[in-house]
Amino acid sequence: MKFTPEKYNIPDVPMQPFIDAEEIEGYLNNAVSTKESVRAVIAKSLSKKRLSLAETAILIKTTDPELVEEIKNGARQLKKLVYGNRIVLFAPLYIGNKCANNCTYCGFRASNTAAKRVTLTDEEIVNEVKSLEDNGQKRLILVYGEHAQYNPEFIAHTVRLAYSVKKNNGEIRRVNINAAPLDIEGFKVVKEAGIGTFQVFQETYHPEAYKTYHLRGKKADYGYRLTSLDRAQEAGLDDVGIGALFGLYDWRFEVMGLVRHTNHLEACYNVGPHTISFPRIKDASMLSMGDKYFVNDDDFAKLVAILRLAVPYTGMILTAREPVALRNEVIQFGVSQIDGGTKLELGSYAESEHVEQDLNRGQFRINDSRSLSEIISELLDQEMLPSFCTACYRLGRTGEHFMEFSVPGFIKRFCTPNAILTLAEYLMDYGNELNREKGWKLIEKELQAMGDEKNVAEIRNRIELIKNGNRDLYF
Repeated sequence: MKFTPEKYNIPDVPMQPFIDAEEIEGYLNNAVSTKESVRAVIAKSLSKKRLSLAETAILIKTTDPELVEEIKNGARQLKKLVYGNRIVLFAPLYIGNKCANNCTYCGFRASNTAAKRVTLTDEEIVNEVKSLEDNGQKRLILVYGEHAQYNPEFIAHTVRLAYSVKKNNGEIRRVNINAAPLDIEGFKVVKEAGIGTFQVFQETYHPEAYKTYHLRGKKADYGYRLTSLDRAQEAGLDDVGIGALFGLYDWRFEVMGLVRHTNHLEACYNVGPHTISFPRIKDASMLSMGDKYFVNDDDFAKLVAILRLAVPYTGMILTAREPVALRNEVIQFGVSQIDGGTKLELGSYAESEHVEQDLNRGQFRINDSRSLSEIISELLDQEMLPSFCTACYRLGRTGEHFMEFSVPGFIKRFCTPNAILTLAEYLMDYGNELNREKGWKLIEKELQAMGDEKNVAEIRNRIELIKNGNRDLYF
């Protein structure tokens, strides 16, 4: 697989910043959105080709309700082509909220004296992981404040600890990371612990806006953060996730920034982002943000659809920041991963009773407090296929190898069978009676729709093995 990235004003050079704000704004200002141009861009995306900045700008500038609906329908079609109807499930686990930065939008910021600073002990991490396993979780993202205590060695230790916890049939099979950018040697240390994806969100791609929000700490260095995933690639950590925090600047610019970042990774490392995230600013402890760049629900749904079309091969992550109704809507437009049963307060998974959110213990407010079981139930009602698959990571299908499958749209050939097997595991070990009934019906429907008799026969054989006590079977 060889990418053909575009050339922009700032050449894409490894370890060098690449965002030209005036160039991006020029594309946005000069884009002309017509029925013909919008439909041509959608058609290109449906051929599984990534969009350029100029093409992305055409979709962004589209305001005609009929054309916006065509963009959403295109995103729906593309998702089915590339990812099928599966939704990967995971849970965030916050390890520590100490932070040396002073980012005005974040509850963890150093100046927030109301924040209850906690770093989980080894015992507390084990208890949290056990609680997550009791609910059926197999995939975690560990989250850390940006603080000297949370160095690469500490991160690696917590990763290995999470992997070590086994309770009944429960185990964590993949740990992803959201932490401070590291140097090359630091990324190597973390990689050796066996992590999956390393996420670093730029927050805002606009350099001047970035300065106004990041007042202290290493995170104030825009260029260092922008090139963080270059250092990951240089360290051999080829599975990376990018993101922007929508609400810090014009959402249109941020979408363009994400596409420009994708181009940079393709140009320098022949690897695009494994995932793109697009969280919106939510309430946080002692937070006082204006609404100048607030992204309303309609614009949010539109930008999700545009991102799906802009980067057809990438996974897209939607979090419990968003309310249930909106989550149910936008997962149709190309989202491939969501969290479930989410708790953000440090140590809260092991708490026996439901506790009201305490913003002084967490990073921000969540708006979807459903349990994992409830989310799976609703996904099954929508004939979405819940998945806990981790096969690609464990078989080395990452980086360029992953792109060989995902870019042409072949990834669902592996993902759908593995999603079925992990759902079968979940139904056997953690499913309630209703979810079992709905889940087995959906599995049978998926098998009948496959058409490949040899493959279907093998999946059915593995399902029987799962019913007889075998676990962790994957293609």
